Amino acid sequence: MTTATFPDEPRPIELSVSESGSGSPLVILHGLFGSKRNWATVAHRLAVAHRVIAVDLRNHGESPWDARHDYAAMAADVAAVIAGRVGGPAAVLGHSMGGKAAMVLALTRPELVDRLVVADIAPVRSTATPIGYVRAMRSLPLAAYSQRLDVKAALAPAIPDPMVRGFLTLNLVSGPTGLAWTVNLEAIERNFDAILGFPELATAPPFPKPTLFLAGGRSDYVRPEHHAEIRRRFPAATIEVIERAGHWVHADAADAFVAAVDAFLNSRPTTA
Repeated sequence: MTTATFPDEPRPIELSVSESGSGSPLVILHGLFGSKRNWATVAHRLAVAHRVIAVDLRNHGESPWDARHDYAAMAADVAAVIAGRVGGPAAVLGHSMGGKAAMVLALTRPELVDRLVVADIAPVRSTATPIGYVRAMRSLPLAAYSQRLDVKAALAPAIPDPMVRGFLTLNLVSGPTGLAWTVNLEAIERNFDAILGFPELATAPPFPKPTLFLAGGRSDYVRPEHHAEIRRRFPAATIEVIERAGHWVHADAADAFVAAVDAFLNSRPTTA
């Protein structure tokens, strides 16, 4: 039963997914500018014990583009994936933007989530991702470039960090007319304030089931002052820090990340 609704109920779109493994279902949601492809290595390792369903969220990867890009819409899309492919509750793991989508899903459709893993994000407004990234990507005349390395170099004045540029340019594909972005930059820019925020969800009760927050020790997306809000919305939450990891905790410390997720998913019977 849905416990909270939005004033403008979204129409779900059919997301692109990849499946691997067997066992209890685990749905993985990437972050902003990510894709299910970025999670292939972690998904493969978790698929040893789980049926892993990795998702491309709307306006990313191989999923359809849509003008709407907020957490109500993303949660509705994922709810449709779980209802259609699993037919019952699943564990959900979300990173950054995907973590916020996972939290909104758990708070509004708790019957579809039996436990929750949130990677390096809190249920509060975020400040670390600048809209300048989006504008720099949109401003490039992709027709002038033939290789990803050329685009990475062109982004350097606006985005000095080479690791960030490398991550962003993973969203490039080569087609018959040249390079193109697989992420809907227009929709991301238009909805950027909603992406940084977190919906109030005033009518949603706390999510009572097991929840794990995995924070990167070198990241400031989950800070001590966020813990009270985490525990208010997710009273069964455990908060763990992987000290040597940054925001991309699953990539920076893959062994520790997979071990923590495995231990949590297998720790005790699912709460009904």
